[in-house]
Amino acid sequence: MNILITATVVLFWILLLFYSAVTISGVWYRLRFQNPPKISHYPSVALLIPAHNEEIVIENTLRAMARLKYEGQLDIYVLDDSSKDGTANIVQEFAEVFSRIHYIPVPQGNPKGKSRVLNYGLSITDSDYFVVYDADNEPEPRALEKLVQAAEIVQNAAGAVGYVKTKNVDKNVLTRMIALEFQVFQLLMQCGRWALFGLGSLAGTNMLLRRSVIEELGGYDVFALAEDAELTVRLTAAGYKLPVVPTSRTWEQEPETLKAFIKQRTRWLTGNLYLLEKSLKDWSHWRGRTFILSMQHLLTYFIFVLMLLISDLFFILSISGVDMPIITAPLMILWFMTYIVYTAQLLSAIVIDRNVSPANVLYVLIMYFTYAQIFILLLALSLTKYTWSKLRNKTIAWDKTQRFKGRVHS
Repeated sequence: MNILITATVVLFWILLLFYSAVTISGVWYRLRFQNPPKISHYPSVALLIPAHNEEIVIENTLRAMARLKYEGQLDIYVLDDSSKDGTANIVQEFAEVFSRIHYIPVPQGNPKGKSRVLNYGLSITDSDYFVVYDADNEPEPRALEKLVQAAEIVQNAAGAVGYVKTKNVDKNVLTRMIALEFQVFQLLMQCGRWALFGLGSLAGTNMLLRRSVIEELGGYDVFALAEDAELTVRLTAAGYKLPVVPTSRTWEQEPETLKAFIKQRTRWLTGNLYLLEKSLKDWSHWRGRTFILSMQHLLTYFIFVLMLLISDLFFILSISGVDMPIITAPLMILWFMTYIVYTAQLLSAIVIDRNVSPANVLYVLIMYFTYAQIFILLLALSLTKYTWSKLRNKTIAWDKTQRFKGRVHS
């Protein structure tokens, strides 16, 4: 037991120090950030929107796409992956009005999922860059322009990544907590990693990529459920950079029910298990800057959740009357500091993002004991799902995130 406690303390201190440094760096970077300057030539861009049964959200998405300001050639491709609802009709109506919007039916194929659809989108386009937006996204008019400017001025950039915000934040407690989590990981963590290590991480949407680089790497991995994380690691291992542009913002819909949230995040965690297995077979993922990225994925998605579980077990055993080793004051301080660092990240994010309110502060104070604990269940579900698929030698099917009716972001 003493060995377990010692190992736990060491891992907790690694987490605390790492996330404290990244948080402070993220605040510093965000406060000093200035929009990338105008460039003399704007390269061509293909905007890819993977879509499957998106009639609830696609109209608002295309209205936002039509408002994008870009001085170069921009073509918008809605890649319809066998939709059975009214998605095709809505997109085709927009295509008749806006010459740069195109409806593209994607041929049937396996395995199903976003990666295969994006690879098809790349095969039918020939632009200098491509940018990916999910079918529920509403980017701000200058979002794409800022990404291109950053990618063009940063040496050895494979593209650029922006900031993803929650447009249905006020729907309920769950969406508000998801929005707060995104402010930490999509704003502070992204900015902090870039400021400290020159590392950016693809977020699955609002991400710009240079076509020649992706073709060099062989396109998307069609078996990756977390295709953004997998591609990020390969890009970094190949020596490329992904500058972070926090003022390039898109607004997307987040799950409004616990069932939809668990389904989405289980897929994300399962995808990261696939990435972890793949990384263990490829040591280029553990060299140089890529080592930091791989360790960050391991710490965030697995070690932190295991630490939460160990903490909960110690608490349950102690109140159940089970004899426990004497826990010294430094260990108690460590548990306390974990909560402080977690909460400080959230507080820093709402201050930097200028959405401090009594309600948000209250949610911040209780998220460690509520929202964060859900990730123990998510890790258990993803481990079970991934292990079962390996035992049966089956490919895990892609799960589309459920959409909900809601107002357009203004």
